[in-house]
Amino acid sequence: MMKVDVILGLQWGDEGKGKIVDVFTPKYDIIARFQGGPNAGHTIIFGGRKFVLHTIPSGIFHRETLNVIGNGVIIDPFILFKELDSLRNAGMEPEENLLVSRRAHLILPTHRLLDAALESEKGTSKIGSTLKGIGPTYTDKYGRNGLRVGNVSEHSFNLRYEQLKATHLEAVRHLGFDYSSHLFDGLTFDAYEAKWFESIQRLKGLKIIDSETFLNESLDQGKSVLAEGAQGTMLDVDFGSYPFVTSSNTITAGVCSGLGISPRKIGKIYGIFKAYCTRVGSGPFPTELFDSDGEKLRAGGNEFGSTTGRPRRCGWLDLPALKYSVMLNGVDSLIMMKADVLNPFPAIKICTNYQSDGLNLPGFPFDLSDEKIQPEYKEMKGWDTTLDGCTSVNDIPEALAEYIRFVENEVGLPVDTVSIGPDRLQTLQR
Repeated sequence: MMKVDVILGLQWGDEGKGKIVDVFTPKYDIIARFQGGPNAGHTIIFGGRKFVLHTIPSGIFHRETLNVIGNGVIIDPFILFKELDSLRNAGMEPEENLLVSRRAHLILPTHRLLDAALESEKGTSKIGSTLKGIGPTYTDKYGRNGLRVGNVSEHSFNLRYEQLKATHLEAVRHLGFDYSSHLFDGLTFDAYEAKWFESIQRLKGLKIIDSETFLNESLDQGKSVLAEGAQGTMLDVDFGSYPFVTSSNTITAGVCSGLGISPRKIGKIYGIFKAYCTRVGSGPFPTELFDSDGEKLRAGGNEFGSTTGRPRRCGWLDLPALKYSVMLNGVDSLIMMKADVLNPFPAIKICTNYQSDGLNLPGFPFDLSDEKIQPEYKEMKGWDTTLDGCTSVNDIPEALAEYIRFVENEVGLPVDTVSIGPDRLQTLQR
């Protein structure tokens, strides 16, 4: 029996999952997104061109591979068709190998409005939402009020939409949020809503499927499937740095509920991490740097959110968080990204433990926001040179090889893949 392999992030998102999914896609018949929505930003660079995907799976650039938007994903039709149109303008035909789950929930314009109102109401306690309507949409999903892709062809769709819209607008008014000047992707609310309904009509023309049945039947037929995660483990709604998290399960367990796959059908699990750490928005970040080293990481890694454009917070690699993520996900193989960003550093630090009152913490803390928690670092020699020209692991500097070995020994897993640049070709297998 074929099984579903999984690629997911082990940090606070932005690990480079899109690139690795694109690199791995030729080995698979189907790529399936299992959670999140347009708060994701998966960047793929090849042939001198850069693409950023928010909802569409990252295997879309390989015409022979099918791409499934699973039931656990939430979809803004307006944003989805902006993506599809962008790919078509680049000479592709993305609808040909794109399938959409009938059970995927829809992000309504008022979900985005409510998201903005709730974030504004928090003031200085903002969680750093992408303002894409993610939280309110998942709230309606679990409150059993949501609208799904399968509802768009029903006669009652417009009525249900208006009822849900009225509920949202009442909540917005209660929060005292004036949205008359608020823009959604450069559009007023009314203009955005009109475009949204145009996209709803186009959505009916896509290949809508019962994705859980399709995927299980595909496995029975011997087809290979790769599940693509969004965000990262430390943003998981249950196990991340709550409440500064996303609204879905970003870990391996989310594959089962997000695609309709039995746990028995989970295969190899690839965990992706950067050679350092980043975070967008608010929330605890034990190894964050506020000095020139942090600025150097941000500049060298072009660390600006691919969805929001916001500068990412940067810091040294956090091994306690990485080991916790590995445990939660049952990771089999590690993939290290952006090793090249550490090129200019003569010395590199790695957080090996958390301390509180001078004592090492025995396990991963319940609340990373505790001000007493301090990282303990090991300093290692940097390679302080370019990785340009490295075409195999035999070419990398010894200091980088030692850095990788240290991580492997600490985490207890092999680092099988190392990325040394943004292009799909700058990916070394070990």
